Amino acid sequence: MEKRLKLAVLIVLMISMGSCVSKKEIVYLQDAEGITALEAIVKVEPKIQQNDILSINVSAMDAEAALPFNLFEAGNTTSASKPITYLVNSDGDINFPVLGKIAVEGFTTKEITSYLTEALAVYIKNPIVNIRLTNFKVTILGEVKSPGTYPVPNERISILEAIGMAGDLTIQGKRKNVVLIREQNGKRNFVDIDLTNKEILNSPYFYLAQNDVLIVEPNKTKINSSAVGPNIGVIFASISTLISIIVLITR
Repeated sequence: MEKRLKLAVLIVLMISMGSCVSKKEIVYLQDAEGITALEAIVKVEPKIQQNDILSINVSAMDAEAALPFNLFEAGNTTSASKPITYLVNSDGDINFPVLGKIAVEGFTTKEITSYLTEALAVYIKNPIVNIRLTNFKVTILGEVKSPGTYPVPNERISILEAIGMAGDLTIQGKRKNVVLIREQNGKRNFVDIDLTNKEILNSPYFYLAQNDVLIVEPNKTKINSSAVGPNIGVIFASISTLISIIVLITR
């Protein structure tokens, strides 16, 4: 009977240990102690991609001279007309008033702003061009508190900020292997990111691009608990009952 009691206790201990998560699996940016100086922060600007949507506004001291370059949707009696946006087509172009087809794919909004400012100077004195990427969004899936797709209004977001928007990783999230999916030049790239390593701060993937997808995989604890199934509570209750019975018999 004593052997059975020891076996039952051992089973309980093994199940309990299997559900434990070590500190090294959940702490972000480990070994970052002792840093006395910050490295230069790299300025990252998103490159325009196919199917991006651009908002372009042209203004000048002579407002009438700028009118042909600001098109509006047809309004109705209840609402004002809205400025049109420009969809980057499969060739990487937009069709801009007067100037016609403009290749924008692979350029930043700053570079296109400079180009349009110079091109419009032929028609307008001292033109002011403002361009915004209106569909910048990232998607976070897997072991986070609030998975989903999140818009980014300022066109710049780090991987840590994105995870923060999703409510942080759950305790079952695998921090050492977060998968980043990014489309570049017509190809879909998969990148493994270790959030426990401080070198992520210097990674070219620290700042996300529009339409990036982050997938947080479950750790071994979550996988093992899923394998046991929803009856884990029943199993523990049964083991507890078994131990109680063995104790009563061996008294």
